[in-house]
Amino acid sequence: MKKIISDFLSEIEKRNSHEPEFMQAVREVSDDLIPYIVSQDIYRGKNVLMRMCEPERVIMFRVSWVDDNGEIRVNRGYRVEMNSAIGPYKGGLRFHPSVNLSILKFLAFEQVFKNSLTTLPMGGGKGGADFNPKNKSDGEVMRFCQSFMTELFRHIGPNKDIPAGDIGVGGREIGYLFGQYKRLKNEFTGVLTGNGISWGGSLIRPEATGYGTVYFAEDMLNYEGKSIKGKSVAISGSGNVAQYAAEKCIHLGAKVITMSDSSGTLFDKDGINEYKLSHIMYLKNEKRSRIHEYLKKFPSAEFLENKNPWNLKCDIALPCATQNELSHKDSKMLIKNGCFCVAEGANMPCQPGAIKEFKLNKILFAPGKASNAGGVAVSGLEMAQNSLRYSWTRDEVDQKLKEIMINIHKSCLEYGKQKNYVDYNKGANISAFIKVADAMLAQGVV
Repeated sequence: MKKIISDFLSEIEKRNSHEPEFMQAVREVSDDLIPYIVSQDIYRGKNVLMRMCEPERVIMFRVSWVDDNGEIRVNRGYRVEMNSAIGPYKGGLRFHPSVNLSILKFLAFEQVFKNSLTTLPMGGGKGGADFNPKNKSDGEVMRFCQSFMTELFRHIGPNKDIPAGDIGVGGREIGYLFGQYKRLKNEFTGVLTGNGISWGGSLIRPEATGYGTVYFAEDMLNYEGKSIKGKSVAISGSGNVAQYAAEKCIHLGAKVITMSDSSGTLFDKDGINEYKLSHIMYLKNEKRSRIHEYLKKFPSAEFLENKNPWNLKCDIALPCATQNELSHKDSKMLIKNGCFCVAEGANMPCQPGAIKEFKLNKILFAPGKASNAGGVAVSGLEMAQNSLRYSWTRDEVDQKLKEIMINIHKSCLEYGKQKNYVDYNKGANISAFIKVADAMLAQGVV
């Protein structure tokens, strides 16, 4: 079996050796999927996983725009349309200096699995640009978004490809992108998700990824006869996902002790309550400042410069910042400090060594494709509402989200349950693969 896996990865690496993040994502699923594929006659000789590793389409384009000083700037825009076997391409847009084809292909590949787990009819895609919206004026962001959409609009559509937000693409950016799409197409359609409530957005959409991550963690704990109530929670990041993961933890009676950004970690030993969290939201969403400014208002907290939260004692860890932020060394420290549950709020935040360590020590571990699927699930619900020209209430959307996360947990149990441990990573990979693979087989060699 090791040889079969090795031969497969060598074949994929021939084309993608210069894309480390993408190769990491492929390796992560191969160990679980290839033994399963080999055991099933239906997939023999069909090279389904090989086909899933190759995007159906990759679009790359120049984005020229004018800054506030009248200087012409140039960025690179992308859209990776990975797989449309079970529905139109669906996945976020990321605006960040780190964006390249490797990162977007890994995100799109993960998105295929994630979208499959939601049970909603959505394929997988991802896009973005190496543009940094930080420290840019609203005018500069608008001009960039308009230029970006002027190219992208010809490749997307409500039944073709429906982008959403991601790192660097929040409500402001989605608004500018949608406005330009509407102007170019001369139509008002649900081609983006994450829209404002007054123009086609869904309630609970900004909260969905964070809420969903916590719901999944709660499902894992409940299955073990435990509860999130009274537990200390370390959260990384301070964007949408981290903010609303913290909010839901607080609502469920947990004690949130950390949040972070690229400058370091905020540690509040007394716990971040709703009032303190609202201040963090003000700092990050309105002032767009660094998280250490929290200390000006709450001086009893500590700021750990250039440090992540994983050295601190906690019961539950929710990495909600970015890919590969939690190393093998970090995982050992978490386990040593008594952490027994890890749920990924970001995409692939745990490095392979960390995941192995969690499995070895029987730590409850939820991979991002399962635990952070809440965001894209509510994006799918937003698409449904746009098609119906109807808006569900906050409670209705929240209940649907909760049900979707419960169903994802059940799917993971079906294929990941072992004698004395649930391998959620394996369960999520196999469950997601089956749905996509069966659809691909049904549609022939395309």
